[in-house]
Amino acid sequence: MSNVSMLIVDYCEEWIADFKALKETITCRFRDFDYSIEHIGSTAIPGMAAKPIIDIDVVYYADDDFRKIREALIALNYYHNGDQGIPGREVFKRNTGTSHPVLDEIKHHLYVCPGDSEELKRHLIVRDYLRAHAEVREDYIQRKKEIARIVQQDRKAYAQLKQTEMRSFFDGILKKHGNGKMEPIRSRG
Repeated sequence: MSNVSMLIVDYCEEWIADFKALKETITCRFRDFDYSIEHIGSTAIPGMAAKPIIDIDVVYYADDDFRKIREALIALNYYHNGDQGIPGREVFKRNTGTSHPVLDEIKHHLYVCPGDSEELKRHLIVRDYLRAHAEVREDYIQRKKEIARIVQQDRKAYAQLKQTEMRSFFDGILKKHGNGKMEPIRSRG
């Protein structure tokens, strides 16, 4: 396995700067609408081992603002890839053959969600809970590393197994938070 790159790596403080660079670059095209940008996923949690990919939720608050965000992202060479089966979370991916010094150099996943999206709420509840509870964060790290070991560092197999194996873990966090009941989201970081 020495030729296989590690899927899960130790926390890297550069992930915060990477998120800020992505946020600044993406929002340079945003005009005339209310939005927030959330750093989500494991790279947003200090001390969390993770896949070195920055996860970002762009949050909008008026229905017609999705169109404006979509147009701005297309101008930055993203394409809209639908919700990929998860309602309340639209996926945007980079077009191939582009060469932007930030957007094509920093690995990231970009999602666009309405402020009342259940998926957005889930992202933020889990992120905030793991930031605040070191013992649960450590448990999650060990579980992720074990899944990566089982699938022999295969990215696709990891994503599939993590989705099934970690469902009860995430459900437990959401249950502690009152089944994920939150008001519509305004920027919190």
